[in-house]
Amino acid sequence: MTITDDIVKSLRNPTPLYAVAGTADLAAEKLREVPALFERLREQAPGHIEKIKGTDPKAVQERVAAGAKDAQTRLSETYRDLDLKSFREMPDFKKLGESVQDLALQGVGRATGYAVRARETYDELAERGKGAVAQWRGEDGDGGADVRQIADATPKKATPAASAKAAPAKTAPAARKPAAKKTPAAKKAQPEG
Repeated sequence: MTITDDIVKSLRNPTPLYAVAGTADLAAEKLREVPALFERLREQAPGHIEKIKGTDPKAVQERVAAGAKDAQTRLSETYRDLDLKSFREMPDFKKLGESVQDLALQGVGRATGYAVRARETYDELAERGKGAVAQWRGEDGDGGADVRQIADATPKKATPAASAKAAPAKTAPAARKPAAKKTPAAKKAQPEG
């Protein structure tokens, strides 16, 4: 019974739907910024194209070669500074175990921090979605009436089709109850004849 109650409770919780609506609202907001971004890119594109056309390929090749040589030099220095002999000769495995445990705890701490941030983001999206749904439904900020409720409350002219729809439908005849089945004991009690 408690599993059923938990399922019903989770199905009645609108927070995931609000989070989805909040995500959609945020995406729509970001998409509204795209035309301005395209306009800015269109204005800047001729300048960038001219700059690229004016670039000497040999200069670019020299810059890339210098960057690769610098990276190789730094890597070689780091490798030289690394004292692998001291790692091999380290007899204190207790310190090594402690450092590994510290690293594991730091990882758990980071994961917990990410989980907290994810939950906060989820809650923010749910709040945003709740407001977006209220706005889409036409409610004011204070939880006002739904536009559909206001529209339904306004009097409408009766048309022949509407009055035909409003006429009560014929009710179906009452369903018959099946005759009670006789049990084998009741059959034996009846005289045959």
